[in-house]
Amino acid sequence: MHPLWPQVQNFHPHLWRAVCGYELNPAMREELLQEVLLAVWESLPRLRDPDMLLPFVLRIAHNLGASHVRAEARMPSPVSFDAAQHDVPDPATTTACARTQWLFEALATLPLNLRQVLMLQLEGFDYQEIADMLGVTLENVGVRLHRARGRLKALSKEEGGL
Repeated sequence: MHPLWPQVQNFHPHLWRAVCGYELNPAMREELLQEVLLAVWESLPRLRDPDMLLPFVLRIAHNLGASHVRAEARMPSPVSFDAAQHDVPDPATTTACARTQWLFEALATLPLNLRQVLMLQLEGFDYQEIADMLGVTLENVGVRLHRARGRLKALSKEEGGL
């Protein structure tokens, strides 16, 4: 086992949120998460700076998520969204779960380039880190984030706000 693997396992919540941003179907989420973990496992020996493990892992997750979305776009197989089959909310946090679910559904409507930057910012990365992970300019990250937030605001207004 690679010595950094236990740390990768601690990043499971980050990876799960990344996967949820690319896939709404629970079974496909699990499958995508497994693909991400396998890719991380295979790529760990190439990591040069162990201090950059989280960005390394999330870059893999977002690249695979983007590939997954592109592949699904080529072969659309519509799956109706059934909230009962998704994460079972704790009654004490129903509002928070509803907002989280709304966010995942709203993210799924964004174009891939906007979705990626917003998801990475929600994970706490700054503009420069996002630019480095996605291989775009700092200015482009700002533009994409501005557009993504604008679209989410518009969706929120259309649906009566959350």
